[in-house]
Amino acid sequence: MNSPAQLRVVGDTATRLPLIRCDAVTKIYSTKDGPVESLKPLSFEIAQGEFVSIVGPSGCGKSTLLKLIAGLLPVSGGQITIREQAVKGPQTQVGIVFQSAVLLAWRNVQDNILLQAQMRDLPMEPARKRTAELMKMAGLAGFERKYPWQLSGGMQQRAAICRALLHDPPLLLMDEPFGALDAMTREKMNLELQRIWLEARKTVLLITHSIPEAIFLSDRVLVMSERPGRIAAEYRIDLPRPRTLEVMASAAFGEYSRQIRAHFFSQGSLDH
Repeated sequence: MNSPAQLRVVGDTATRLPLIRCDAVTKIYSTKDGPVESLKPLSFEIAQGEFVSIVGPSGCGKSTLLKLIAGLLPVSGGQITIREQAVKGPQTQVGIVFQSAVLLAWRNVQDNILLQAQMRDLPMEPARKRTAELMKMAGLAGFERKYPWQLSGGMQQRAAICRALLHDPPLLLMDEPFGALDAMTREKMNLELQRIWLEARKTVLLITHSIPEAIFLSDRVLVMSERPGRIAAEYRIDLPRPRTLEVMASAAFGEYSRQIRAHFFSQGSLDH
C-alpha cells in the first residue's frame, strides 16, 4: 500500500493547467552587514482551482514567497508567472488575506468589503450586488451594517475574505489568516474556508504554521526548510471532500501528520 505522500491528488489537479509557476525563484536581501539569502531556488507549480498550503519554521521565507507571488516584492533570480504572464509588480488578479483582518473601524462590514471596489474604481452597483452574494456565501448576511468591533474575530476574517474576493480574482493568497484566533474558532474557520473554496472554486495558496490546518484544507502541502528556505518535501493529500473535523481522527490524517512532522527536528529546523 502506498504511503499518503505517494497517493494521487484528489480530483484532477494533477492534469489541470498551472495558474502559478515558480521557476528557480530566489530572494536575497541587501543589509548593512551584506547580502542575506532568504530563499534558495524554488521551482513548483500550482494548478488552477487547487488548494495548496505551505508550512515551515518561522523565518524560513514563507511570507516572502507569498509577497513575491503577489508582486509586492521583486524576485532576485528566476521567474514567477501567473496565467503565463511574468509577475513584475503588484498583481490585480490576486486577493490577499493577512493574519489581521485590517478592517476600518469607522466603516461597517458592507462598506469595508466595498472598499476593494472603490480602490479599484469598479462600478458600484455590480459591486454591491456581489458584496451581498459574498456575504451570504460567508454566512454574514444580516451583518451588513455592523461595525468591526461588533463582530467576533472569525466573522472579521470572513469579511476580509469577502473583501479579497470582491473583484473576482482567480487566485487567493492567505498569510496565516487564522493565526490570531483561538483553537475552536480556528477549527470553525477552517470549515468555513473549505466551504467558501468549494463554492467559489478559486486557487488558494495558504501560509500556515499549523500542520493539521494544512492537511485539512489542502490538495497539497509544501514543506519549507529553515532559512534560506527551499521546498524540502511535497505531500499530496488524498482525503475525500467535503472534509469534516472528524477526519482529523482518522488513520490517514494521522499518517500525513506524522510524516510532515517528521521533517521538524529540535530547535525548529527541518530535516535536510
